[in-house]
Amino acid sequence: MSKSLRSRFLIIFGVLAGCILFAWPLEKRINLGLDLKGGMHLILKVETDSLPAKDRPDAVLRAMEILRNRIDSLGVGETVVQRQGENNILVQLPGVTDRETAVDMVKRVAHLEFHLVDDDSARMQEALKGSVPEGVLLKTIKDDNDQILISAKAALQGSAITDAKVDFDQTGISPQISLSFNAQGTKDFAALTQDNVGKRLAIVLDGEVLSAPNIREPILTGSAQISGQFTFDEASLLALALRSGSLPVPIHIEEERTVGPLLGQDSINAGFKAVLIGALLVFFFMIVYYMIGGLVATLALMLNLIMTVGIMGFLNVMLPNSQVTLTLPGIAGLALTLGMAVDANILINERMREEIDNGRPLAAAVNAGYDKALTAIIDSNVTTIIAAFMLFQFGSGPIKGFAVTLTIGLLASLFSAVYVTRTVFMLLLEKNWIKSLPMLRLIKETKIDFIGKAPIFIIAAILLMTLGLYNLYQKKDTAYGIDFAGGQVQEYRFTNPLSAEDLRKAFKNAGVKDAVIQQFAQNPQNVIIRTPEDTYELVQQTLKQSFPGNAFETLRIEKVGPVVGQHLRTRAFWALLLALLGIIIYVWFRFKHIDFAVAGVIALLHDVFIAMGITVLLGRQIDLLIVTAFLTIAGYSINDTIVIYDRVRENIAKSGHKKFVLKDVINLSLNQTLGRTLLTSLATLLVVIAFYFFGGEVLNTFALTLVIGFIAGIFSTMYIVSPLVIWWNLLRKTSW
Repeated sequence: MSKSLRSRFLIIFGVLAGCILFAWPLEKRINLGLDLKGGMHLILKVETDSLPAKDRPDAVLRAMEILRNRIDSLGVGETVVQRQGENNILVQLPGVTDRETAVDMVKRVAHLEFHLVDDDSARMQEALKGSVPEGVLLKTIKDDNDQILISAKAALQGSAITDAKVDFDQTGISPQISLSFNAQGTKDFAALTQDNVGKRLAIVLDGEVLSAPNIREPILTGSAQISGQFTFDEASLLALALRSGSLPVPIHIEEERTVGPLLGQDSINAGFKAVLIGALLVFFFMIVYYMIGGLVATLALMLNLIMTVGIMGFLNVMLPNSQVTLTLPGIAGLALTLGMAVDANILINERMREEIDNGRPLAAAVNAGYDKALTAIIDSNVTTIIAAFMLFQFGSGPIKGFAVTLTIGLLASLFSAVYVTRTVFMLLLEKNWIKSLPMLRLIKETKIDFIGKAPIFIIAAILLMTLGLYNLYQKKDTAYGIDFAGGQVQEYRFTNPLSAEDLRKAFKNAGVKDAVIQQFAQNPQNVIIRTPEDTYELVQQTLKQSFPGNAFETLRIEKVGPVVGQHLRTRAFWALLLALLGIIIYVWFRFKHIDFAVAGVIALLHDVFIAMGITVLLGRQIDLLIVTAFLTIAGYSINDTIVIYDRVRENIAKSGHKKFVLKDVINLSLNQTLGRTLLTSLATLLVVIAFYFFGGEVLNTFALTLVIGFIAGIFSTMYIVSPLVIWWNLLRKTSW
């Protein structure tokens, strides 16, 4: 083995060993997103409108501090409490799936006050008649339903509390909350009880009277008890809120995504099953079609998967705050990078085939194949990375996970497809282990007049886009998922399957309005319920009462308020716009012709609009995950276009820049790359179709959109991009 070849193998083995080291063990090296391990993602809005402008920033910071104290008391690891924008707080609670407890914990203001009770019967009668005397408030004691009058002014605030814990009353049965006051609070409480022996003292939490016990004697010890008809869990939650302090202002949930552990494990199983099936299909296809070249490519693809996981593990070890997280869309990204890595291997193999057909010796054909394919491989990957970067900038947690995985996978594919496979071929040639490179040839040399047939396909594309966009316009907000339109999604798994009609009747009788019920043939026990409002409690109650013999488990709850929905829609628009702008600039820079860049982006818009229109026509909704599919389509579609541009540039260079007909050059380039276009699309579709059938409900629409977009991309590459370049040149009379 030559010295240079030995050095190349040492580099490859070093990279492989490093990746395995940082990838193992997977459960420690790879951070799973909330959609895989279960947990809650909340966007909380702090209601600061009632505060003076100067106090609003401090109110948000104070709310964050209190929330962090409450969450830390739960002992949950890897939690996130971050400020977003001016008045929003992001809270992530990995592994927390008790929605009721968590929501109550973060929303409870916990503003505790002590008010003296006014027991004057005449004033009570006056208040009951609707005329509440000045200086008092008419209240109802929680659970007892007894009405009392309390002083409007608090005698003591809960801010004096230093500790609150749960214990039991004298019977040892009923939970109660024991309070401890600070030094000043102890003095104030002692004075309050000393001056009002024989009177009642109302304990008021968030405007609700919990109890109103008699003051039998002065309390000088700096402690007090709150009793009531609490369960132990309720008392524990209330004690936690009192210990951590009261929120300065109320907050409400603008966005919620709760994933149960069962759905998280199901998503992992389905995702990796789809990756495995998709990978095996691609490996089989490559080996059968390209034989020795396919076997080499398969080894590179396997290395690509190991490198992707290893790089993620490396970043998590070296940069703990790097946000490198494997999410459910990220698993899809892992598979998609496999399909896109195949693109480079197919391009190289097809280039080597051409060189062999031209009569070049095997070693020279291999070297020329790699050299000629390199620029197209780099350009196509860079444009996809531009789209992934925009996804990372504008996407939420799971979408960021997809962007990270896709980017790492693409960078790894450059190394595995270009460096690793070339090294293997160098070894095979040096050892004289191969004499030829046999390959199947399903697509022989063609002489199709793509430009001549383009008007027919352009008219058909315009009609199809018009139909899809008109349908999108007609459906208005119903075409959008909760990410953009707002609302709530609830998913449940029942022991026995239920019919959608039975569910619809039960919800109608219970007053659950505008509920959309969705079921999947693959998992008939699962039911997805979409409503425009927060109906969680009513839906839970209805399911328990209407189907008492059919136990169910909550898989996920997602809620997005209208403000957040509009914000997400705006971010999605900017992600698409800036991705297309970035692609225009890069293609213009690389090929020195604005017509190439503009035509390529128009074709991308065609692919995205076709995918959008048909997806909605099929009754699916557009959400953030589907926008991710649109950007993936854009990045993937421009790959085909760049390969053709690269071939056009090469053919023009071959002509020595003598007089040539651009139409003929483009037609020749399209015919030369037709096999690569169809084979790459087929290999990638194998992966996407595997996700459509085996990836689970969450990724089903995502995979469907990709299938539509990739197929549209084949036609736009051949029948839209090239004619647009020619027409631009005829119109502008551009000189090449």
